[in-house]
Amino acid sequence: MSLAIKPHLHHQNHRMHKSTSTNSRDWTQIYKIYGMEQWQTLLFLTFQAILFSILSILFLLYFQPICQFLDTLFIFTPTSSTGGGSAARFAAGFTGCVTALSAVCLFFAAGNFFYSAVGLHYEMAQRIVSCVNDWSTVKVALDIGCGRGILLNAVATQLKKTGSSGRVVGLDRSKRTTLSTLRTANMEGVGEYVTCREGDVRSLPFGDNYFDVVVSATFVHTVGKEYGHRTVEAAAERMRVLGEMVRVLKPCGVGVLWDLLHVPEYVRRLQELKMEDIRVSERVTAFMVSSHIVSFRKPSQHVLGCGEVRLDWRF
Repeated sequence: MSLAIKPHLHHQNHRMHKSTSTNSRDWTQIYKIYGMEQWQTLLFLTFQAILFSILSILFLLYFQPICQFLDTLFIFTPTSSTGGGSAARFAAGFTGCVTALSAVCLFFAAGNFFYSAVGLHYEMAQRIVSCVNDWSTVKVALDIGCGRGILLNAVATQLKKTGSSGRVVGLDRSKRTTLSTLRTANMEGVGEYVTCREGDVRSLPFGDNYFDVVVSATFVHTVGKEYGHRTVEAAAERMRVLGEMVRVLKPCGVGVLWDLLHVPEYVRRLQELKMEDIRVSERVTAFMVSSHIVSFRKPSQHVLGCGEVRLDWRF
């Protein structure tokens, strides 16, 4: 069986796809079903944004008293008839501007974090699913780091639409998460297509050449984080995950992952593993950093030499 990979969409087609996907489902519906991971981060960013907003308003309302207070400090004691007052006003104005700008940036960060975790995650799941041309021939698929199940259920929905008898397995490190994911699958009406299990992504509990499709969304970069994201040890752990993805893929099977920050090292590793049709999507800002979709095909037999990498983004 051979699965075809669709080329990643260019900028214009991506905008068309984005408008149709977001119109087909409102973000409030997505949030109602899936909720949000790492909501503590969102609360922290929002709290900081509100705090800095209040401080900037106070600087605006009490600008003159603040200037007078600063003028009484030793560092602003005037050495001339005009020096002290100007320095105090400059310090107060500069501090107020920095505070207001910080509030704007924090509100933007909170908004981007929420959008990335809900609306963008759903949209990218649809794009990942679209990378596989024919889901009707897929018998078993794997979602590594399934989390809340947004991508997992997108795959299951595609299997259901095509009338496939296949199933998708969601693997996560937490048993509590897998139970929650099964509930979201039932809410989406695809529970019969979904199986979840707990396991270590660095040593997948599956045999060689088992899955037709392996996918993952914003997960691989979290592996090895206990060593620090930029350490050699963390990079080695991420490479182990990629090796496991390739191991469990059937010959001619398709792998697709959307991830942050480390895409160049993923591409190098896939080249070393002699994968075919390696494609990298255009850049998408997610969680305030750069992200890409990487897709590849496992060759039907071992070949020598590095595979070609097709870069389908536009800057």
